[in-house]
Amino acid sequence: MKRKVLIIIVALILIVTVALSVSLLIFKSGKAVENPPEYVFLYAENQTEDYPTTLGANRFADLVYERTGGRIKVLVKYEAELGSESEVIEQMSYGGIAFARVSLSQLAEFVPEMNVLQMPYLYTDSEHMWRVLSGELGDEFLSKPESYGIVGLSWYDAGARNFYSVKPIETLEDIQGMNIRVQESAMMADMVSALGANPSKIVYSEVYSALEQGIVDGAENNWPSYESMRHYKVARYYTIDEHTRVPELQICSKAIWDNLEEADRKIISDCARESALYERRLWAEREKSSRKVAEDSGITVIELSPKEKARFREAMSEVYTKYCGDQMDMLQKIMDY
Repeated sequence: MKRKVLIIIVALILIVTVALSVSLLIFKSGKAVENPPEYVFLYAENQTEDYPTTLGANRFADLVYERTGGRIKVLVKYEAELGSESEVIEQMSYGGIAFARVSLSQLAEFVPEMNVLQMPYLYTDSEHMWRVLSGELGDEFLSKPESYGIVGLSWYDAGARNFYSVKPIETLEDIQGMNIRVQESAMMADMVSALGANPSKIVYSEVYSALEQGIVDGAENNWPSYESMRHYKVARYYTIDEHTRVPELQICSKAIWDNLEEADRKIISDCARESALYERRLWAEREKSSRKVAEDSGITVIELSPKEKARFREAMSEVYTKYCGDQMDMLQKIMDY
């Protein structure tokens, strides 16, 4: 109860903040702007200003403003200014935040039915994942958060997550006993445990120091995150195993969505999907440049052999059963898609 009261208070503070922002938008040099926005909405993003998902969010905001003739303005707040992803999702259920970009891992903590999409070693490659997400199956999963107060708008790319560490991981035996940082996701923690390592839930901003101080032996993430947070300076081995391809989602608070006109919902949906294509292009470019920065620094890149990767996948049987016990048919359907 106390937590809910706190969230409501935070939501009210955010509304006041937006109101102040609107006043700055409406008045310039003492003169009222001709057609001020009818709605001003907050958009939460936890990455840096130049990150592909943030740039995608800005494209979304620009498109919405343009196609509504300035009636709807979206204010993108990055670098977790509005809270962690899990906090943002909770606040959205009250309408304190209208839009956000969140990882599927975080949303699946609230919507367990979506866990199947992020099972370890599920997709063979990027093309396989986008066949799933861009079709009817992807739309079906986008609709699942609605019963939890969240409207799914579009899928963003986040590449493949790999392990990086202070000592090489070339075989299943190498990772066993290691302390590996994982994000706030029970499934990711169970995945690491299934490999014989020890999961350590450390907030994203503290991973560098945890690696530097030997609190953890490694972590797992994509190339842009590894590079942008300079983790390559303290974890010099990057093992490409592509254990998960965890997409990101653009989402909207259902409390906000239900109060919008149908025409505006259509515009927002179209802009979200268009911004997703833009973000995917940026992601591909950023992935290449981030990898080059890391490799130029002298890191060691290790690619698991198909035989060794199969061993990692075989270790996931209990994880599949735990999280997809009643969705094993869907799991197989995705694998065969």
